[in-house]
Amino acid sequence: MENDVTTETTIYKIVPRELWRPARDKGRFDGAAVDVEDGFIHFSTAQQVAQTAALHFGGQDDLLLVAVDGAALGDALKYEPSRGGDLFPHLYGPLNMEAVAWEKDMPLGPDGIHILPGLE
Repeated sequence: MENDVTTETTIYKIVPRELWRPARDKGRFDGAAVDVEDGFIHFSTAQQVAQTAALHFGGQDDLLLVAVDGAALGDALKYEPSRGGDLFPHLYGPLNMEAVAWEKDMPLGPDGIHILPGLE
């Protein structure tokens, strides 16, 4: 599918802290196990990240929300249909740290739902 969605500038990756530290030190993130298995790094838009957290990271603690400048990823970033036909950003290649805008803690609230830091 062609990358015909260009309205999202900032995209988001939910990542366990223990996977992110070595990636940051190395200068690139090659993905979590599910990313490697699928052949691309899964991202979410601001509108998708809460549902992604609930579906794939429910109850998990010590997570980070990483904001990435999608425009900096070039043609390696594709928006493809996934959950319910929604178009999700997928990165075909490593995530270079130069494209990372910020990383913030994503703690669990008292209700067990992740508290998302401010999204752009």
